[in-house]
Amino acid sequence: MKLKKWWHDKIVYEIYPKSFMDANNDGIGDIKGIIGKLDYLKELGVDILWLTPFFKSPMEDNGYDISDYLSVNEMFGSMKDMDELIEKCKERNMYIMMDVVLNHTSSEHNWFKQSRKSKDNAYRNYYIWRDEPLYNMESTFGGSAWEYDDVTNQYYFHEFAKGQPDLNWENPKVMDEMSKCINFWLKKGIKGIRFDVIHLIGKEIDNNILSYGPTLHKKVHELYEKSYGKYDIITVGEAWGDLKKAIDFTNPSNEELDMVFQFECTSSTCDFSKYGKFSPKPIDMEFVKNTLVKYQNGLNDHSWNALFVENHDLGRCINRFGSLNYQDMSAKAIAIMNYCLKGTPYIYQGQEIGMTNILINDINDYQDVEVHGFYKDLVIDKKVMSEKDFIKACNQEARDNNRTPMQWDDSINAGFNKGFKTWMKVNDNYHEINVKENMKNSDSIFHFYQKLFAIRKSEEYGPTFVYGKFDLQLPDEKNVFVYTRNYDKNICIVVNMVESEQHIILPFKVKNIILANYNKEYHDGNIKLSPFEAFVYEY
Repeated sequence: MKLKKWWHDKIVYEIYPKSFMDANNDGIGDIKGIIGKLDYLKELGVDILWLTPFFKSPMEDNGYDISDYLSVNEMFGSMKDMDELIEKCKERNMYIMMDVVLNHTSSEHNWFKQSRKSKDNAYRNYYIWRDEPLYNMESTFGGSAWEYDDVTNQYYFHEFAKGQPDLNWENPKVMDEMSKCINFWLKKGIKGIRFDVIHLIGKEIDNNILSYGPTLHKKVHELYEKSYGKYDIITVGEAWGDLKKAIDFTNPSNEELDMVFQFECTSSTCDFSKYGKFSPKPIDMEFVKNTLVKYQNGLNDHSWNALFVENHDLGRCINRFGSLNYQDMSAKAIAIMNYCLKGTPYIYQGQEIGMTNILINDINDYQDVEVHGFYKDLVIDKKVMSEKDFIKACNQEARDNNRTPMQWDDSINAGFNKGFKTWMKVNDNYHEINVKENMKNSDSIFHFYQKLFAIRKSEEYGPTFVYGKFDLQLPDEKNVFVYTRNYDKNICIVVNMVESEQHIILPFKVKNIILANYNKEYHDGNIKLSPFEAFVYEY
């Protein structure tokens, strides 16, 4: 078995600071707000708080356009506030994971401001400049990936928004600068890093290679040696790719990353042969099951899995993998399906109380730069989608769905603040779906997650959930996911992944029910599963 790490049994909770808790009532979440909710997170069973970028930024892409890696964005608070958050977490045996964007900066970053001044400026080669646009490259946010700059009469490359120029990682000074930035925060006590779109830093523009360039892994290893490899921290990369690519990143002998997020499951609700996330398609739960199995088996002897179904870039998991008709049961089934697997659980704020997508019918009410970029590209310019179809797609897949303010109670603004405004509209269902209501109900989604996390950490079952061998059972079942975890205990997980009854024959004799979302007696042999029924038993 691989060497045990301090973070193997930990639970990671992603916080979108702008939408988590607003302590100063200015409409925007802040660090003080996070500090005020640490006891809530501790009660849930969370160990590591992954904060999306809190650095100085003009916020064109909600913080993923960084203008100063060594400063805290004033809208969130001060460096003193961040130091206090790190210290308050430490008092509770909790840790902070920061989100670092290495592929690009904001156009407001001093490096880019200097780079624009002249072709012979010392910072010119920090970014990617060309006399003409190459290969008709399109931005991930719609439109051309090349922006003309009339100061020097050249074009700069931006994989994302115009205000997010890509760094030139072929310049060794970029490596040195980023290593210094990472070391600055790790010395402050940050214990984890999530690397945004890390698979893009090895790009070779002149050869039209954007993802997984030939020097990618060399660069990540060098970054490891110069910065985070010197510290005992947890790392995870956002790296869109396949199993082979995940293994290359996470094999410990390569000294790169501890784990990566795999998006094959979460992107399966879209038809990427058409308009990406703006072409929703029905979920195929058999594909989801087979993909989860592939990564469990494929990474088992090589590295570590990152387990997630929600983050700040996705719609809510109930809307995508569950059903609003069986809101509680499908939320709990998704939790069992995903977080009893081998790997580190990552949950997103509000997931633990069953927050859902927000219904927005006016394009002007969307905040996200991605939505407006693609609206212009697909609806206005190319005219390949109607506005009605585009908004329908947004209601399932747009990133705004997961960025609405956290729903704490049924008071004004869902308890996000005590003011009269919020930076983004609160979901209308906050009167029914909120933390206060969840805490009152012992059968709530919150308490279910709390029990699941406690079981994963318990002396009795924890070692099996953390280190136990994964095996698929009943492989021919299309809509029911059955698997086992074996270590010092023998545990079987059964999940009906669909909104209809299913009949199966249990593969092992029921010794003890560990966790279930329906209140039933379970016996051996033939059983009828209710919609989204899920349970975990010892055999």
